[in-house]
Amino acid sequence: WAKKMNVDDVILALPLGIFSALRPGSLFDLVVTTFSALIFALPSFFLLVMLIILFSQEWRLLPPSGRPDLFDEPGLWLKSIILPAFTLGIGVATNLARYLRSSLLEVLDQDYVQTARAKGLRERLVVGRHALRNALIPVITVLGLDFGYYLTGSILTETVFSWPGLGRYIVTAIGKRDLPAIQGTVLFMSAVFVLVNLLTDLAYAKADPRVAYD
Repeated sequence: WAKKMNVDDVILALPLGIFSALRPGSLFDLVVTTFSALIFALPSFFLLVMLIILFSQEWRLLPPSGRPDLFDEPGLWLKSIILPAFTLGIGVATNLARYLRSSLLEVLDQDYVQTARAKGLRERLVVGRHALRNALIPVITVLGLDFGYYLTGSILTETVFSWPGLGRYIVTAIGKRDLPAIQGTVLFMSAVFVLVNLLTDLAYAKADPRVAYD
């Protein structure tokens, strides 16, 4: 679940951050930065409740909770995943877009980017081949740290939306005062977070060849 959300957030954040950095001060940039700041400032539980009220109670477009079997009701299963996924991922995606925009704006002012433009390279190649890879280091850092947000955020999201998962399991264990289950779950989540941060450090060298580990 968390891995899928990570991929979805990157897919959403990359175009938003790139186009916003390429057109600073434009209407698109203003909308993206304002929306990102607003979403990032809202508490996740408030956003969660507002989404349920709008899409489930008022407009009746999406189910408020529960997860049917994928093979029995694939259409309803797809609808049931929209609200939890959006609630858990939109804050991280907008945060990634803000970091990518700031990092890319800084890289686009570097001399080697200006030299690549002066040589007549297309803007797509300048951004994709020269600027973007060098702007990814802070984005990768934030993405690795946000993985912990998925683990902790799933507790609230799975509980409210009645989704079976690790978050709801630990809430049930707390309610039953099942200490071994709580300890095991926290230990597992900590181990996953440490592993993700290790992979994040290794990804630095892949994104930027100047980063080397002896």
